[in-house]
Amino acid sequence: MSKIVEEKVVYKDRIKLPFTFDGTKMLQEVQALNFDSFEYYDAMPLRAPAHLVDTSLPFPPPADDYADGTWTDWLDTDLMKKTPYIKSIVEMFSEHTTVNLVRLLRLGVGSDVKEHTDPTLGIEIERSMIRLTIPIYTNKEVTFYLNGIPVPLEVGECWYLKLTEPHRITNFGSTERINLTIDMIPNDWITKIIEEAQAG
Repeated sequence: MSKIVEEKVVYKDRIKLPFTFDGTKMLQEVQALNFDSFEYYDAMPLRAPAHLVDTSLPFPPPADDYADGTWTDWLDTDLMKKTPYIKSIVEMFSEHTTVNLVRLLRLGVGSDVKEHTDPTLGIEIERSMIRLTIPIYTNKEVTFYLNGIPVPLEVGECWYLKLTEPHRITNFGSTERINLTIDMIPNDWITKIIEEAQAG
């Protein structure tokens, strides 16, 4: 009797997903938050561990594995409540899979994020999360390098990036860069979307 061997999918390091969001609406909501000025890099949480959002909640007990976010409950922050359009984007994904950390990531003018890897942010990694990236505000001098090759991120697009691979970001323009990042537990729904997008 022949043995059936299931082929393992090999994922590209960058996959543009079939979602497009309104960059103008997102930027208007972010600008209305009146963030303070910053240098280099700033991460603003829209969804975070519950005990950090509601300090009356107890700190979660130690966990054997923190990679997939199940070590804690997650809650929307006040910033999420002030950004209804962005919240609707997150809720769209939440209808189908478990969304954990959600942030606005700001990269200052002249900043260079050194090459690094995120060991638990790859779809092939067991008990991990994946991160979807949606650019909100950028300029032509912002470059996201993945495995040394630029990713052509445009405002309103949605990308799966294999962040377990080496990556770095530079902003040599005259304006900051803002991305929305959504971390989620990969399930059959999002995995199918990623695989179909990869197949073209």
